Amino acid sequence: MKLKTIYLCQNCGQESTKWLGRCPSCDAWNSFVEEVINTKTEKTPSLSSGKASPISSLSHAHEEFVRTKTGISELDQVLGGGIVAGSLILLGGEPGIGKSTLTLQICDKISENLNKIIYISGEESASQISSRAKRLNIKSDKIYLVNEVNLENIFKTIEQNEPSLIIIDSIQVIYSENLNSNAGSISQVRFCTEQLMNFAKKNKIPIILIGHVTKEGQLAGPRVLEHLVDTVLNFEGDRYQHFRILRAIKNRFGSTQEAGVFEMTEQGLQEINNPSGLFLEEKIENSFGTCLTCAIEGNRAFLLEVQALTNTTPFGYPKRASSGFDVNRLQLLIAVLQKHANLNLSNQDVYINVVSGFKLKEPAADLAVCLAIISSFKKTILPPNTLAIGEIGLTGEIRTPNFIEKRIQEAQKFKIPKIFGPVVKGKKFKNYIEVKSIKEISGYL
Repeated sequence: MKLKTIYLCQNCGQESTKWLGRCPSCDAWNSFVEEVINTKTEKTPSLSSGKASPISSLSHAHEEFVRTKTGISELDQVLGGGIVAGSLILLGGEPGIGKSTLTLQICDKISENLNKIIYISGEESASQISSRAKRLNIKSDKIYLVNEVNLENIFKTIEQNEPSLIIIDSIQVIYSENLNSNAGSISQVRFCTEQLMNFAKKNKIPIILIGHVTKEGQLAGPRVLEHLVDTVLNFEGDRYQHFRILRAIKNRFGSTQEAGVFEMTEQGLQEINNPSGLFLEEKIENSFGTCLTCAIEGNRAFLLEVQALTNTTPFGYPKRASSGFDVNRLQLLIAVLQKHANLNLSNQDVYINVVSGFKLKEPAADLAVCLAIISSFKKTILPPNTLAIGEIGLTGEIRTPNFIEKRIQEAQKFKIPKIFGPVVKGKKFKNYIEVKSIKEISGYL
């Protein structure tokens, strides 16, 4: 065995013969860690040359993947119809967001269609997982719990039990004796994931890996981890709020345009098939500084409430803060309001909150944020259930976001009395008020 000391970037996997303060590949600071690797190379048999064939002549080109329904419709929708045999799924999310809860509920629902499920935990004891399963009222005798972090022992356990589904919680604590580095290092995470992937493909057994996230909300470990797996699911939301969104960042067996909505309750995660109606029930009437908007998550549209609060600051520099909305985008919108809507916000603290802990990342919510700020600043109550859709440009114009008709139809489904939005050419909608600029819409208040 030939050993060599190298330095690896824990963010992207870049290798270096010496320590670097900044990674030249991903620009991360202080990310290089010293690791010892085996440089001995093994000869691999040469592959026989294959004949190239036209894609249209391949008989299996239109065959569907063999999928197993999880019994959770929101999850099946995100996965593209269920779990594909032999697939490797990576589930990430912040601590306490509900990853372990979701995987236990998956095991309970899918056990009706499978013979045996192995839940391998490297962080929690079997009694802790059993206690959570009891709270979730999970009583299936097809779920087997194992406490193990050694990869070689994990494969022995799998061979002895021959499961139909494998859960590993989490991949960052698994290590192999074939490597000298510690568990969680970039080489260990990459090697263990590769071994699990080869096993899943060879034996047609699906494996779900639970992954940690960094302080920035990114999946911990090397970027190659996301490239190795077939599907990357991200569980989003505020751990102190009830609602969660499950997105597919990557999916080799389906679309990445889907999103599942859940609510965390004492009985676990409950599916929300109609989030718009639930959010509207909690809205307080006759209050200024609030406006509805329509967000698109995957191929679904649902209504959300945006709240704003303006207050005279006692300091020289006003504060801008937001929850669920990009604060840099907020700064831009405030500048547009001051320039084109004649709103003097230079001495006003401005706070934005998206109700229920959701994060609005699309510019279609710009108009709703501006209306909420204007309403709070002028202390003017908007008409009940007023909804606004539109992107704000630097010149104050209101631009058309994507899926505008879908957003309007969702609002009309709940009989929203007044909808503000950009001009939609060749289309007329009921209760829809077309506005061209932020100056024009400020005249309605």
